[in-house]
Amino acid sequence: MATVVSASDQSRFIVPIGPQHPALKEPGHFEFTVDGEIITGASARLGYVHRGIEKGAESMNWTQCLYLLERICGICSHIHSIAYCQGLEKLADIEISPKARAMRTLVAELERIHSHMLWWGVAAHEGGFDTLFMYTWRDREIVMDLLETISGNRVNYSVNVIGGVRLDLSPEQVTKIVSGMKKLEERTKHYLEIVTNDSSFLARTRGIGVMTREEAQRLGAVGPTARASNVCRDVRVDAPYAGYHEYPVKIVTDTAGDLKARFVVRIKELFESYRIITNVAQNMPEGELKARRVPRKIPAGNVISRVEAPRGELFYYIESGGGEGPERIKVRTPTLPNWGSVLTMAAGLRLADVPMLLVGIDPCFSCNDRLIRLNPDGKQQTLTWQQLRDRGIEYYR
Repeated sequence: MATVVSASDQSRFIVPIGPQHPALKEPGHFEFTVDGEIITGASARLGYVHRGIEKGAESMNWTQCLYLLERICGICSHIHSIAYCQGLEKLADIEISPKARAMRTLVAELERIHSHMLWWGVAAHEGGFDTLFMYTWRDREIVMDLLETISGNRVNYSVNVIGGVRLDLSPEQVTKIVSGMKKLEERTKHYLEIVTNDSSFLARTRGIGVMTREEAQRLGAVGPTARASNVCRDVRVDAPYAGYHEYPVKIVTDTAGDLKARFVVRIKELFESYRIITNVAQNMPEGELKARRVPRKIPAGNVISRVEAPRGELFYYIESGGGEGPERIKVRTPTLPNWGSVLTMAAGLRLADVPMLLVGIDPCFSCNDRLIRLNPDGKQQTLTWQQLRDRGIEYYR
């Protein structure tokens, strides 16, 4: 990507961050052009964790692909398998039972809590609140234990199969789930108090990295990042899947559009997840766990499958040639459309704001990296603001 730098202005420098850096838990390379402490331009170079999963899926059968695609991301493995399974079920015209839909919803919301809690701890650490980081990850163990109780695994739960789910809930598990949600709800009230009233925390987040509703729509932001800018967009509501018809979601939004709003939206979403999980666990429908007949060969055709991952819309394109495996699987994870907002919002901020700005979108490098863009001559470009606008590059302002 282009980096704006003036050869005539010796006070401007390019500050590189990554790909290996103490502030980054995964490899990514960022370059921030600064004038003193003020950021005037930003660029990102991704692609360090390209694992070839999409290509690897083309040499596997439909069932093997399920377990491969679950491993795109350890934090949101269940939602990846939902997106994949419901795409195949649409192609094969398979109707899953209400019980299977409810189980998928319950585990998806548990996974959302896991993801938000993990992010909240990392964000606290990046802001220098290490005690808060330890408290958050202590509470995260509650939901991790529940996921292990249900599935046998703390990561990559393998709950879904093509045509339904493989697991049911026992009365003892229901009791543990309801009790766990009550404990987490009390703890989360404390966290909401911190992000809305703690003076030190507000100094790092309020008014920082403001993105208006119009900018969020123009940049294609998704998930809590978009909803914090008052973009009322959630796949669970816009195009309900799994059991979200029976257990509807109330969208959480904020109008401020700054870092504080992104924290508030995610924490308030936890309360909504607690409500849905308790409702599903206490009102689990009866019925079969999975369809009785699932074809080895999925009928030829292509399908788009959309779900709401913890970070935003997860998009799957699946193409079948009528055989026992896919012709093509394309995955667009929510981190990718949110990167544009980070690089745009960086301009005008101080360099010290960068760690919190990056963590504000809850980035996931390993599930995001799919490609890399190189200049034809292999050289870095230096463009003026007008040249950037003329080329339609929206990552700068």
